[in-house]
Amino acid sequence: MKPSQAPVIELTHADSTSNLLLPYADHGIQAGFPSPAQDYITEAIDLNLEVVRHPAATFYGRVNGDSMIDEGIEDGDLIVIDRAIEPGNGDLAVCCVEGEFTLKRLKIEPDRIWLIPANETFDPIMITDDSRFEIWGVVTYVIKRKYHHR
Repeated sequence: MKPSQAPVIELTHADSTSNLLLPYADHGIQAGFPSPAQDYITEAIDLNLEVVRHPAATFYGRVNGDSMIDEGIEDGDLIVIDRAIEPGNGDLAVCCVEGEFTLKRLKIEPDRIWLIPANETFDPIMITDDSRFEIWGVVTYVIKRKYHHR
């Protein structure tokens, strides 16, 4: 396994006891032809309530590496990981392989599991009965580090 295929993912437990109400454009924001300017910011949301379904089992992690770049997941992005969700075929998951965390898409077959990267420079990882392996949690959200150009 290439060193950058098993990035360090910094984990932080989700603190759902705090709340931070942020202004929210509840009528949506046009990504096509712009609509006439109006004051759409009438509500507030708490991101913890939006992205955390199971507070005791939810963690945030910071991605380190580029093995999932073709899915738009880049170095520095923040992921929301829910350990209460039963992982299934095709899920994006944080896995522990031989003592190291990695972020990959699951391909579950009757006799083996494959961890599939989203970058053609990386090979899939085949998990065998001899592997030290755990599906640590399922990724439910990806929060981009930034879209600002500077």
